[in-house]
Amino acid sequence: MVKSGPAKKLTIYVDEADKFHGKPVYEVLLDIFYKRKIAGASVFRGIEGYGSDGVFHTSKILELSTTLPVKIEVVDSEEMINDVLPDVASLVEKGLIEVSDTNVIKCCAGETAKGKAHGA
Repeated sequence: MVKSGPAKKLTIYVDEADKFHGKPVYEVLLDIFYKRKIAGASVFRGIEGYGSDGVFHTSKILELSTTLPVKIEVVDSEEMINDVLPDVASLVEKGLIEVSDTNVIKCCAGETAKGKAHGA
C-alpha cells in the first residue's frame, strides 16, 4: 500500500479497441497491476477524444462506439512504478504512457475492501 507523501502517477491512454492476444489492453494492464500488487489502478472510458493520429473518437455517433479513448491511472511508489514500466511499454503499441510526480494526501482501505477478490 502506498503511504502518504511523495509518489508517482502512471497514466496510460489507449483506445478501448486495442487488444493484446484478443483481450482489451486495459484489462491486461489491470491484471498485471493487480498481480504485481500495485497500490491502486482505475480505468476511465472517455466520451470523446483524439490522439496523435488525428482521428476523433466520439460517443455521439448513433451506433454504439467501441473505439472510445480509455485512460488508466496508477498510483504507487517510484520503485513500484519503475518496476512495472517495462511491462506497460511492451503492451502498449499505440497510445501514450506518462509518469508524473504526485503527492498522496490520504490512502486507506475501508473495512469492506479488505479481503475482497479482484473482479468480485
